[in-house]
Amino acid sequence: MIKLDRILCPIDLSDDSERTIRYAVAITRASGAKLFVCYRPKTAADQESALVKIETLITAGLTFPSALTHNLPSIDWETVMLDGSDLGATITREAELKRADLIFMRSRRRPLAAALLGSTAEAVSRLAPCPVLVMHADETEWLDNTTGEISLRNVLVAYDFSSHSQLALRYALTLAQQYQAGLHILHVLPPPIVGQPEIAWVNQTDTPYHQAARRLQEAIPAEVYLWSSVKHAVQYGQPYSEILTYAQDNDIDLIAMGAHGAGFGIHTVFGSNVDRVLRETRCPLLIAHPIQQTENPSAPA
Repeated sequence: MIKLDRILCPIDLSDDSERTIRYAVAITRASGAKLFVCYRPKTAADQESALVKIETLITAGLTFPSALTHNLPSIDWETVMLDGSDLGATITREAELKRADLIFMRSRRRPLAAALLGSTAEAVSRLAPCPVLVMHADETEWLDNTTGEISLRNVLVAYDFSSHSQLALRYALTLAQQYQAGLHILHVLPPPIVGQPEIAWVNQTDTPYHQAARRLQEAIPAEVYLWSSVKHAVQYGQPYSEILTYAQDNDIDLIAMGAHGAGFGIHTVFGSNVDRVLRETRCPLLIAHPIQQTENPSAPA
C-alpha cells in the first residue's frame, strides 16, 4: 500500500474552487494526510481576503448534509501563498519544499489553439516531483455530496511495461483496494503491419499480442484477485486514443498513467500521449512520478 502523508492543492479561487476543495478534503481525510492549499495572490490586499476565503472553503469542504457525517474527523491543513511568475514552476517548487506525496489540481478545458501552448496542469504534470491527480470541471462525479464519501468503481492503468507505468499500477492497486474498485490494465500495441501473408496470423501463440497479454497477467500480484475484479486488455492503435476509448466504453472513474515510458512519453506536435489524455479524458487522471524530495529543514517531519 502506498501511503499519502502530504497533499498539495493549488487553487485560483474561481467559482470551481469549492468543488476542488471538497475533493481535496475528501482525499486528505481518507488518506490521513496533511493538506496544503496553495494560492498565488495578486496584491497584499488580495492575500488577506484569500486567507478568509480559503478558510471558508475548507469549512464547507468538511461539512455535508447527511447526519452520518457529523462525526467525520477534521483534517490537518495549511494555507500557502505562492510567489512567482511561472505558476507551473512555482507549484512544482512548493511541492518539493513541502515534500508532497501528491499534487491534486483542477484543469480547465482549453480551445485547441490555446492547448497547443500548454497549461499550468500540463506543466506541473511534466515537472512534478511526485504524482499529480488532475480533474476537470465537466467530469463524472465520484464524491458523494451528501455523505462526503469517495466512490471509485473502476480504475484503469495504461501500462507500457516501463518503470513509470509500474509506479502507476502501484497507485492504482492502492486505490482499488482502498475503495474496493475494479481494476483494468490496458496495453496498446502499434497497429499490425499490413500486407503480411494471412498464414502469418494463423496458429500463432507467441505474437506481440500474446506476449503482452501474458506480461499483463504477470504484472498483477496473485492476491489482488481476492479483493478486486481484474480485467486485462491489449489493443492496437494510438495509445492516447485507445486509452480514451477504453475509459469511455468501460465506465472508468480514474485513469493512471506513467509520466514517461516507451509508449506514453513520445512527444509529437500535439504533445505526448499523457498530454492528449489529460486534455480529452472525461474522468480524473493520475500521472505517476517517482517522488523526488529536496532537503528542507523547515518542512514537517
